[in-house]
Amino acid sequence: MVYKVFIDGRHGTTGLKIDEHLAGRPDIELLDIPEADRKDLARKGEYLNAADLVFLCLPDAAAKESVALIRPDNTHTRVLDTSTAHRTHPEWVYGLPELDGGQRQRIQNARRVAVPGCHATGFILLMHPLVASGVVPADYPASAYSITGYTGGGKALIARYETPTPLPSFLQSPCAYALGLIHKHLPEMQRMSALTQPPLFVPIVGNFAQGMLVSAPIFPRLLPRPFQPADLYALYREYYAGAPFIQVMPLDASAFLENDCLPATACNNTNRAEIFVFGHATQILVAARFDNLGKGASGAAVQCMNLMLGVEETAGLTD
Repeated sequence: MVYKVFIDGRHGTTGLKIDEHLAGRPDIELLDIPEADRKDLARKGEYLNAADLVFLCLPDAAAKESVALIRPDNTHTRVLDTSTAHRTHPEWVYGLPELDGGQRQRIQNARRVAVPGCHATGFILLMHPLVASGVVPADYPASAYSITGYTGGGKALIARYETPTPLPSFLQSPCAYALGLIHKHLPEMQRMSALTQPPLFVPIVGNFAQGMLVSAPIFPRLLPRPFQPADLYALYREYYAGAPFIQVMPLDASAFLENDCLPATACNNTNRAEIFVFGHATQILVAARFDNLGKGASGAAVQCMNLMLGVEETAGLTD
């Protein structure tokens, strides 16, 4: 069967990557709206309602506007929204198949799916299994640092880094931002990790195009019962057994370090996420490494699309 797919926002960073994943797939017919009609809501509505599946690669307000263009009597068009607009909406399914044992089925059956944010993906992959298993209490004072390549900031930030002029000195080093401790990913990070309070979250942008490394400290003294790094490693191994895109790395990760460093870019151009556990008896650090444009955006969207269309989950993706 051939499915008609429309990428609303096809020429943005995420849309272009989705287009790359789908190019050449015999089961996908991409509907391409003429450039002159992109801002014509009536014409856009025709494409939205003609598609079997729609990707929304738009700012929040524009994503909501496009959803409103889908006719109320349209029961065949299914939607994947990559914006922040619907990630905690009760009528939308959260697009992280690895969330728990039933999430794949929920995504497969859904008409509306919200693709996770990139920072949120790493944090939830790390924290949700710990809270769900009772290792970490729901009121744990969670925190996280997440460094990402600048492509996560969209076209404007990409242009700041790639315009052929001397790069401002403040962009030459990693830059922490959202220092008011309010970030658009926080609501989904808290909700999907089942925490009673949002984590203290510090996002950081680096002078590299793509790649992401999210880390979260775990203090055994704050847990209901003591756990060691080997215990968390075993928990992750069991929790993600059978997840095609999640790889729990060996507890002795020295072979994956470069000069004792863990680079953020090793999963680039894949949909793979790697989980690491570091530490000792009194301090543990868990970390997730993946491509902010892959498992953090376009790859995750295509993975959800595959589930919704009932095709192989890994189709068109590199693990």
